Amino acid sequence: MNTICIMCPMGCSLNIEKVDGEVVVKGNTCKRGEMYGKEEFTHPKRSVTTLVNLEGGGVASVKTTTTVPKENIFDVVNFIGTLVAPKDCKIGDVIAKDVLGLGADVVITGRR
Repeated sequence: MNTICIMCPMGCSLNIEKVDGEVVVKGNTCKRGEMYGKEEFTHPKRSVTTLVNLEGGGVASVKTTTTVPKENIFDVVNFIGTLVAPKDCKIGDVIAKDVLGLGADVVITGRR
C-alpha cells in the first residue's frame, strides 16, 4: 500500500506492507509516520465533519472530537443527522457524547 503521511507538514510518501506477519512502514522520517502508516494499513480512522440543524432553523458545523473507524463514518453522519442543536449553542459546545459507543463526542465548530 502506498499513501502520503498526514501527521506533519512533511507529507512523506509511505510504502506499507505486511512482511512475515508484521506491518512494515518505509519512507517515514519520524516515528509518528510509522504509527500513522501502521494504523492506516490495519484499521484506518477519520475525523467526521458535517452540519447539524439548529432549533428554530439554520445549521451549525460540527466535528467529532476524535477519529472514528472508517467503516463507521456513515453511521456517525446518520446519527448526527438526527440531532438538533440548541439555538443558543456556541463553538466548543458538545452536543452528543460517545457517539455510537465509539468514544467520540460531537462538538460545535461554527454557526451559519
